[in-house]
Amino acid sequence: MLKKVFSHPECRFLFILLFGFSLLRLPSLFEPNWYGDEGIYQVLGRAMNAGRMLYSEIWDNKPPLLYVTYALVDANHFLVRLLSYIAGLFAVYGFYLLTKRLFSVQSARFIATTVFAFLFAIPATEANIANAENFMLVFLIFAGFLVFSVKDNLMHTTSLQKLFVAGILVAVAFLYKIVAVFDFAAFFLFLLFLSLPERLSLVRTKNLKTYLRPVLVFSAGYIAPIILTGLYFLLVGAFAPFLTATFTTNVSYVGWRNYFLIPQGLLLAKLLLLGLFVLFLFSKRVSLGKTALFVLLWFAFSLFGVFFSQRPYTHYILMGITSFSLLIGLLISEKRFRILSLILIIIGTVLVISIFKPIRPKWLLGYYTNFIAYIAGQKSLTAYQAFFDSDMPGNYEIAQFISRHTQKNDIIFIWGNTAQIYTLSDTLPPGRYTVAYHITSSQAQAETQTAIDQKRARYIVLQSGSDIPQFLLTAYTQTATISDATIYERTR
Repeated sequence: MLKKVFSHPECRFLFILLFGFSLLRLPSLFEPNWYGDEGIYQVLGRAMNAGRMLYSEIWDNKPPLLYVTYALVDANHFLVRLLSYIAGLFAVYGFYLLTKRLFSVQSARFIATTVFAFLFAIPATEANIANAENFMLVFLIFAGFLVFSVKDNLMHTTSLQKLFVAGILVAVAFLYKIVAVFDFAAFFLFLLFLSLPERLSLVRTKNLKTYLRPVLVFSAGYIAPIILTGLYFLLVGAFAPFLTATFTTNVSYVGWRNYFLIPQGLLLAKLLLLGLFVLFLFSKRVSLGKTALFVLLWFAFSLFGVFFSQRPYTHYILMGITSFSLLIGLLISEKRFRILSLILIIIGTVLVISIFKPIRPKWLLGYYTNFIAYIAGQKSLTAYQAFFDSDMPGNYEIAQFISRHTQKNDIIFIWGNTAQIYTLSDTLPPGRYTVAYHITSSQAQAETQTAIDQKRARYIVLQSGSDIPQFLLTAYTQTATISDATIYERTR
C-alpha cells in the first residue's frame, strides 16, 4: 500500500517536502523561552485561564484569538510551538492544493510550494516563533482556495456557501491579526472583478445586486465573526478596552513610521500606488485571466500589508510569503506574464531585504548548529540559551529565585520588557500591563501603582536599562541582584 502511494509523484513530493519542513522547524520546539512577544502572549493566556478578562484586566494590543490559542495550552512554550508547527504543516498542504487549482504545470506547483514551505520553516523569517502570522496563514490559504475554486460558477448555491465559509476563514485570520483585512480586500476585489460584466453600462448596473451577490455573501461571512466577537466583549463589559487595544492603538502604531511630509504621508503614498495597480488590473481583468488576476491582486495587497506599519519587524515578512510563492508559480506556469512576474518578484525581494534585512547566513547556520551541538551534549544549557539572547541565562536565574521565594498565589511585578519571567516563575503581574513599554503614560503608571498596592506584589524586578518611577518602590527594599536585574522585596 505504502509503495503504491509513494510511487505517485505528488505523494512522494509532499512527503519529502513535509519531512524537510519538519526538520527545519524541529529546533523551534526546543528553544528556550526567549522571545519577548511570546512572553506577553504567555502571560495573557495564563491570566485568562486564571479568570482575568482580556483587555480590561490583562492587556495587549492585538485581536483575541492569539491569546485564546496560548490559553488553550496554558501558555506552555513547547505546546504552543507545537501548535504553530502543526498549523504550518496544514498551511503547506493547503498551499499545494491551491497551486493545483491555479497552475496546470506540475513544476510550477512543486517549485512554488517548495519556496513557500522553506520560507515558512526557517528562522530567517521568524517562522520559528509562535506569532499571529504563524497561525493566520493557514486560514488565509484555505480561504483563497475556496475563493478561487468558485471562479467559474459564482452564482451557484454551493459556490455561495463556499464563499461564506471563505469569509469566515478570513475573519478568523483577522481575529489573529488585523492585517488580514488586506487579504480580505484582495479576495473581495477578485470576486468583484469576476462578478461585474466585461463592459459596464447604465442598463447593466441596474442588476448590480445580482452581480454583487457573491461579494456580499463573502463579506457577510467575514463580518459575522467580527461582530460576534465585538458583541461578546460588549456583554462582558470590556468592549471599550477591546476596541482601544485592537483598533485605536494601532492607528498611532502605524503612524509612527509612516510620517512623510504629513502624518501618514508615506501610508497615503503606498495607498496611491496600490490603487493605481488595482486600477491597472481592473482594466486588464479580461485579458489577464483568472489565475493571473487572483495572484497579482493577492500579491499587491500582501506586499502592502507587509509594509503597512513601515516597522522592520522580521515576522511581518510572513504575511507576504504566500502570494510571493504563488507569483513564482505564475512566472513558471504562464509565459506571457513572465516579465511582469519577474519585475514584481524583484521589487518585492529588494524591498524586503532592504527594510527587514533577513538574510544572515552565518546566524542561520549557527541556529541549527547550536541546536545540534546542544542535543549532542557538546554545548551547555547556558551557552545554548545565550545564543538566542545573552540575557537568557540571567532571566532563568531570576525566575528560579522568584520561584524559590514565592508561594502559589503571590504576585510580582517586572519593570522591564521580559514578560516571559512571569511564566518561567509561574506568577502573574498585579495589573493589566506585562511590559514597561506599555506603561508610558501617567494614567498607565497610576493604574499600575494602584494594582501593586492592592495586590501587594511580593517582589518588584527592575531590569537593566529600565527607568522605573521611584514612587513604585516606596514600600520595597533591595534584596538581591541577579545578572543585570535588581530585585526588591515588599517590606511594608
